[in-house]
Amino acid sequence: MISIVDYGLGNLASVKKALDFLSIKSVITSSADVIMESEAIILPGVGSFYQGMYNLNASGLNDVLADQVLNKKKKFLGICLGMQLIFEASEEADGTVGLGWVPGIVKKIDSSVLKIPHMGWNSTTQQNNISTIKDADYYFIHSYHCVPKDNNIITSTVNYGKDLVSSVQHNNIYAMQFHPEKSQSAGLALLKDILT
Repeated sequence: MISIVDYGLGNLASVKKALDFLSIKSVITSSADVIMESEAIILPGVGSFYQGMYNLNASGLNDVLADQVLNKKKKFLGICLGMQLIFEASEEADGTVGLGWVPGIVKKIDSSVLKIPHMGWNSTTQQNNISTIKDADYYFIHSYHCVPKDNNIITSTVNYGKDLVSSVQHNNIYAMQFHPEKSQSAGLALLKDILT
């Protein structure tokens, strides 16, 4: 069973629907006990870095998630805001501390020409010969992008005025800025590849 963490933000139902389509058993939950019993953990999310961390702190799940992911080494998948929250901090919320599982920060997309947020379909390019993310079109909606300290964990980039990190893999932690659950066949194949 896979836990889809409910912390009051995110398109939980669409993630669950995608996993149901793939016949991957999952549950939307805010229960620490359920998360501790699960085989893998998904942290989706849509919204601000501040609100995401505020909700996670209020839920009391931070320690449980850290223990399960960092100590128990359970497979973890962060999607969109869920990717940003695993970093140390974000320009979107000065003074707000992220989960800090991956060294690095989240920066605002800097462009005077392109529309912000970056929204819609865009092509990713595989990085570091890590096969998790194939070159494909995925669905994006974000105004901020992750900048890891270690470039070796970058699994793909997307070009939006310049190359931005679109996914990372750090040990048992997988994270992507785009929405695989909204990315049709390519996204479904990616979810299946990571979670099965």
